[in-house]
Amino acid sequence: MEISVSTPEFPVSTPDFTASRPVHTPSAPINSRPVNRPMKRTEISTLGEFGLIRHLTENLPLTQKSTRYGIGDDCAVLAYPDSTVLVTSDMLMEGVHFDLVYTPLKHLGYKAAMVNFSDIYAMNGTPRQLVVNLAVSKRFAVEDLEALYAGIRLACEQHGVDIVGGDTTSSLTGLAISMTCIGDAEKGHIVYRNGAHDTDLVCVSGDLGAAYMGLQLLEREKAVFAHQADNETAAQPDFSGREYLLERQLKPEARRDIITALREAGIQPTAMMDISDGLSSEMLHICTQSHVGCRIYEERIPLDYQTAVTAEEFNMNVTTCALNGGEDYELLFTVPLTEHDRVSAIKDVKVIGYITKEELGCALIARDGQEFTLKAQGWNPLK
Repeated sequence: MEISVSTPEFPVSTPDFTASRPVHTPSAPINSRPVNRPMKRTEISTLGEFGLIRHLTENLPLTQKSTRYGIGDDCAVLAYPDSTVLVTSDMLMEGVHFDLVYTPLKHLGYKAAMVNFSDIYAMNGTPRQLVVNLAVSKRFAVEDLEALYAGIRLACEQHGVDIVGGDTTSSLTGLAISMTCIGDAEKGHIVYRNGAHDTDLVCVSGDLGAAYMGLQLLEREKAVFAHQADNETAAQPDFSGREYLLERQLKPEARRDIITALREAGIQPTAMMDISDGLSSEMLHICTQSHVGCRIYEERIPLDYQTAVTAEEFNMNVTTCALNGGEDYELLFTVPLTEHDRVSAIKDVKVIGYITKEELGCALIARDGQEFTLKAQGWNPLK
């Protein structure tokens, strides 16, 4: 079964839970899980480290003028004579950040790249190059890494980013992915977290909480499957009507379109972040670093219909999901009050509150007008 989404050549497929059954091969311990791989299996050891790198990175195009030399030497060579360089890094660990029971490797590669691009956009920059580091265990085959790289390459193609290097090594504990993205921004146009001012408007792109509800669906079906794992004819999950939630979890998009729209409107945010750990956590980061407070209106937080319906099905408060769910990768930013009309005219941007003086603190104004202290309850990978 396959779920059709907006990108025909890269659909979000219904996870095949039966494909994650343990297999018995010398290279796959009895308690390991294969990863929805094709029938062919080529052991990584047959290629070796450098042969694998050549195999995965051959014919990579270089599209950026700032990329002087890519893969093939001790270092990539980059040149940014007229702009300020931005560097960000993210690490994803199997069992902590992703679960290969329901995450296809192509989608994982795509998502891993997108979360790096999102950090660059959140600084009002443009991603240019990507460095990819992998640690893989023996249960992975060459075909698995081909699928992972297919997702990374697709994300790079869509955002005009060059893959310019990286490293690959072995792992005893599964799959680890570390990526570093290099970008640039015009001098004087970088947006930090610490620039919000009293009376600024608080804005957010897209809708919130959908990725978290997509994760809840996948985790529920994983638990159901675990109870019928010995049944070879175990039914596959039916996610009909929930396609959007799966897409937001498995295949998020970095909001380059919002950055472009802001530039075209002549609006430079005073502070900005991407929402990876939840709206409440990111809002408090901005307020703490800017030495300000805020008021966020519950009724103005943008929600998708599927998110609201699914939250009710799980007996969850949808506002709590939007505030603390995380992995939305939408942009949270502040703009001067004088920009109200222009920012409100931008498609897929909503004003959800305003900045106050620091001594007034950070609060959520509920639908009935009551104020509640805004707390950071988003995901913490170190807990």
